[in-house]
Amino acid sequence: MVGDPISDATGSLTVAITDDHPVVIEGIQTWLSEEPRISVVYTGETLEVPPGVADVLILDLNLHGRLVIDAVATLAAAGQRVIAFSQFTEQRVVLEVLEAGACEFVAKNEGRAHLVNTVLAAAGDRPYVTPTAAGVLVGDRGANRPKLSSQERTALLWWFQSMSKASVARRMGVSVHTVDVYIRRARVKYAQVGRNAPTKADMLARAIEDGLVKPDDITGYESAAAGEG
Repeated sequence: MVGDPISDATGSLTVAITDDHPVVIEGIQTWLSEEPRISVVYTGETLEVPPGVADVLILDLNLHGRLVIDAVATLAAAGQRVIAFSQFTEQRVVLEVLEAGACEFVAKNEGRAHLVNTVLAAAGDRPYVTPTAAGVLVGDRGANRPKLSSQERTALLWWFQSMSKASVARRMGVSVHTVDVYIRRARVKYAQVGRNAPTKADMLARAIEDGLVKPDDITGYESAAAGEG
């Protein structure tokens, strides 16, 4: 079933909802309708989400009996901000979906305030950690290292190699906007674990600390650290 575009949206921040239970979609719409900055512009029950349909996609991880964590990676790779919304809160599931590229994980029992705050933060590329995600990250022995997707790691590495974002985009076969999303999302993930990285030099330092890159991997290491690309 193809989703339904909504034509009477008025808020400046747009949201799409994908869930296979209409009552859940209606509930989310009711929650979000109380925040004037947010407009729901699309709802659907399948993964047939039009590219770029909204600023943020709220995605149920269990669609028609199947976990769709792989779809999170695909959507995130295309530059879509994804909020995973699920009743499955096991550590493995939460960590996998964050590593796949989700902006955040919200448990279905966490309530309106956490979902609205997560949507606002995700749209602004700012960190917001829900209680469920916080509990999982605290329990993860590697929690001080953010769960970067492969696209985020690739974009960072090539950006560090003194490439402009336009050059990185051409090499990755994506738009400059998508590269910018990867980099901003990586910054947000570092902030979520208490390791802010507001500049390119900070990001490079974090990546070296975590073993994601080695100084020898970076062409023009000093100029890359000094520039803001």
